[in-house]
Amino acid sequence: MKAMILAAGRGERMRPLTDATPKPLLQAGPKRLIEYHLINLAKAGFTDVVINIAWLGQQIIEELGDGKKYKLNIHYSNEGDQALETGGGIFNALPLLGEEPFLVINGDVWTDYPFEKLRSFQLKDKAHLILINNPEHNPEGDFSISDGRLMNDTNDRFTFSGIGIYSKDFFATGNQGKYPLAPMIRSYIDTNEISGEVYEGKWIDIGTPQRLESLTNLLSA
Repeated sequence: MKAMILAAGRGERMRPLTDATPKPLLQAGPKRLIEYHLINLAKAGFTDVVINIAWLGQQIIEELGDGKKYKLNIHYSNEGDQALETGGGIFNALPLLGEEPFLVINGDVWTDYPFEKLRSFQLKDKAHLILINNPEHNPEGDFSISDGRLMNDTNDRFTFSGIGIYSKDFFATGNQGKYPLAPMIRSYIDTNEISGEVYEGKWIDIGTPQRLESLTNLLSA
């Protein structure tokens, strides 16, 4: 199974930190944000990783290179000056991701989720998403879940962690361009084609300088 790290966003809420540095390269404790994913993916047995880039993307290429120092093969999906959002970004990278189901991880989250569990996951649906208990910045949550099936219910919702496995068929109706992933997820939930699970371990969305500081304090403790 290949993995993709979403790293093309501008990081508006992290400014001015991201004015000269792409968010995945911001320092969090002893490492850069994206390095935690790379190290954990390698430990979990992944060998091939695709990273999409846009804003200051050349810095990411120069820092990470071909991935050998992480015991990985890194390939880059360059979106140019304008990031394609999550849906468009993944669709654009499909030629690099192959025919088999693949793992996608938001580049601006930190987690201790055991990625080896997903590497051996046998996907039978369009996607399998990891949900977490609602953080303070998303109290209403995103999706409900019952018996391992995601639902577009308004009650007892959890937050999408930004971690999921997708089949290539998930993007059969996609196209080149800029568009979000959430409407596609909701559409497949309506046809009962997405499974999921709730993870109760550590997870932090590094969306603001304050959350980056909180992660740094956690990693330094």
